[in-house]
Amino acid sequence: MSRISHSDPELTHRLTRRGMLGVAAGGTAAALLGAAATPAAASAPGTSAAGHGHGRGAPLLPPGRLGVQLYSLRDKVSTLGFAAVFAELERYGYDEVEFAGYTQGSAGPLTLAQLRRLAKDHGLNPIGSHVGYYANDPNAYTFADNLTKVLDDAQALGLKHIGTASGPFRYGDTVDAWKRAAEDFNTYGAAARARGMKFYQHNHSDEFGFASDNPKVRLYDVLLAETDPDLVFLEMDIFWAYAGQFRFSVRPDGKPAPFDPIKYVLRQPHRYPLFHVKDGVSDPQNEFGYRMVDVGDGDIDYQKFLSAVTRLRGERLAHHWQVEHDQPTDSLRFARRSSAYLHSLRDRC
Repeated sequence: MSRISHSDPELTHRLTRRGMLGVAAGGTAAALLGAAATPAAASAPGTSAAGHGHGRGAPLLPPGRLGVQLYSLRDKVSTLGFAAVFAELERYGYDEVEFAGYTQGSAGPLTLAQLRRLAKDHGLNPIGSHVGYYANDPNAYTFADNLTKVLDDAQALGLKHIGTASGPFRYGDTVDAWKRAAEDFNTYGAAARARGMKFYQHNHSDEFGFASDNPKVRLYDVLLAETDPDLVFLEMDIFWAYAGQFRFSVRPDGKPAPFDPIKYVLRQPHRYPLFHVKDGVSDPQNEFGYRMVDVGDGDIDYQKFLSAVTRLRGERLAHHWQVEHDQPTDSLRFARRSSAYLHSLRDRC
């Protein structure tokens, strides 16, 4: 059951680009420690046009599986600290958090035990964390340079997933280079599994490009084929996957090479325990094909995407949906509005 208990008047009165219920444009985030500003209750009936998933059906978002990548809130974590940010996320109806570093700037140092307890105190499950893949510094906090420390910290936080948002380009962009990177990932995956965790890689758009030595081969396919499916998992960043679709649906030799991001997931759903829910407005003049916006404001069909995954047999609770925006104008407002939108989605009966 959703932890949200009040309707959001902004959500009730705004239509998104797709004619779906959203959150009022131009509104500001709630005062950080002031009155609660909560998204629409999961049980509240939708008021948008019929056929867009906002009717009286069951909530499309699986219970207990909505999170946020804290990179989106890095400005607030740095200035206000985790406790204040977690209090807002609890108010907005979040269930989970994914870390992008464990320090909070001016709010002072925290031990990992304190950070874990803070999250739990606000009903937030620390679900994963992003750590660098490699660096030229042997003391760097990366999988390649300090694997044991990375896993020790993840275990101290009680994480079930520990991953990297770095692309597998350590050795280049040839087929053999990605096979070498896959060997690295298999090593990290085996070490993570020994600690009861899953290692994962988060994509951007370049992963969907083609090998420089064989332009018929999509690099993402090499990664999937060469990593052990029991050791290496994927966090699909849905925005960047669609940006990859825009950029790389034609091979360098000019031959069509279309792909659909959702089909990767449907073929191997167990390999995608985590998703980044990130939205974009279609913009063919942009090199990536989209301009990033708050979740619900763009053209990525999350009604379709969530339905396709959660309707798979045995998969409704098998995935975690982490909202993200790389450069939000107002990070708390982004978090509030994105949660409100996703909680408003209803299953089409």
